[in-house]
Amino acid sequence: MPMDATEIDRLIKLGLPDATVTIEDLRGDGDHYSAHVVSTSFRGKSRVQQHQMVYSALKGYMGNALHALALHTSSPKE
Repeated sequence: MPMDATEIDRLIKLGLPDATVTIEDLRGDGDHYSAHVVSTSFRGKSRVQQHQMVYSALKGYMGNALHALALHTSSPKE
């Protein structure tokens, strides 16, 4: 079963409490999303490390209930 955008938002904010998250359903099918995540936790981290932090917050749903997620991450004012 596809994952709801509000659940993606909730999980990311649980893992990164200060995050500002914008989710877009790319195909309208509830299976392909884009997420823009801004968090102070990303400061000093590489893009790969930032993405790993988001994947960790998603608690194993990536690749299972969440099929595709295009990630855009940054720290504030980056």
